[in-house]
Amino acid sequence: MTTITATRLPAPARYYLDPATSTVRFATRHLFGLAPVRGTMPVLSGAVDVGDPIGTSLVQVELDASGFTTGHQQRDTAVRGARYLDSDAHPTLTFAADGPVRDGARWRLDGTLTVRGVTRPARLTITRVAADGEVLVVGAETRVDRVAFGITATRGLAARYLRVSVHARIVRA
Repeated sequence: MTTITATRLPAPARYYLDPATSTVRFATRHLFGLAPVRGTMPVLSGAVDVGDPIGTSLVQVELDASGFTTGHQQRDTAVRGARYLDSDAHPTLTFAADGPVRDGARWRLDGTLTVRGVTRPARLTITRVAADGEVLVVGAETRVDRVAFGITATRGLAARYLRVSVHARIVRA
């Protein structure tokens, strides 16, 4: 695999996220900031339309709210419930963005994140892009404020912010 720089961008085409090899991980704290919590949320689907120029590209991703997991069954059930993600009423989280924007030496995606039916601006910093023929591997990071999405349960006990990292394997259609 080769790392893509500003002079070597992905070929314009439609690419699909491979849910089996793509992951969304998060990290936060609970117990008044004393204990770390780490977990994952499955990728359901996604598409990237790489445009020419690259800034005309489009990104769409859906995550499975009911697949939220930290490895602690009681906590996971509570977070999937109505006080947090309400995965029965809102089974997916979505991220949509226009093409990447150059930000100094890095790239970023400015878009929207929808959680529990609430849509807010979201910015992902692209940390890695590698290409190998028809496959792209993309890494990205962001910080999500759960309160901005109306998830206000257990303030103080559960941290307000989550650090989110994305590893996406994207295959050309």
